[in-house]
Amino acid sequence: MPHETPLEAYKFCPKCGGGLSPRMLKEGEPPRLVCAACGFVFYLDPKVAAGTIFLVDGGIVLLKRSIEPGMGKWVFPGGFVDRGETVHAAAVRETREETNLRVSLTGILDVYSFPGNSIVVVVYAGDVVGGELQALDECQEAKAFRPEEIPWSELAFDSTRAALRDYLRRFFPRVRVPR
Repeated sequence: MPHETPLEAYKFCPKCGGGLSPRMLKEGEPPRLVCAACGFVFYLDPKVAAGTIFLVDGGIVLLKRSIEPGMGKWVFPGGFVDRGETVHAAAVRETREETNLRVSLTGILDVYSFPGNSIVVVVYAGDVVGGELQALDECQEAKAFRPEEIPWSELAFDSTRAALRDYLRRFFPRVRVPR
């Protein structure tokens, strides 16, 4: 089955049920899905995810995913922000759900987005304030890696690699970071 583009994936208006079709509304912007019946514009906005990078016993906590995408590969704790939830609260919640650890966020590491990817990832640095490391929700394994032992070739996502590089540059400037 051929892969559908986002503009092909949605066919009907969520307001009136009329047919959606791509249309250029403003020069310089991508085509937007517009309802032929009521004129509603269906914007294909990105999803926001939040994650946390922190240390346990001097190692950066990574999780081996038990679900797709990236099953069997390593990530830092994180997941999607629920509608109405703050990004900060989502990072804390996802960390607890996946690792059994309570964290205090110390600041935003950075925000990551990549061409062709509909997910924007906000990554925080944090400190553990309670709990015991366990692999829980959506994880096969939880492990703390010394900075020089991060399994770079086994990381799941571009955002995982970029955020870990930034974390190491900021907090472990003497560790050699691969490109």
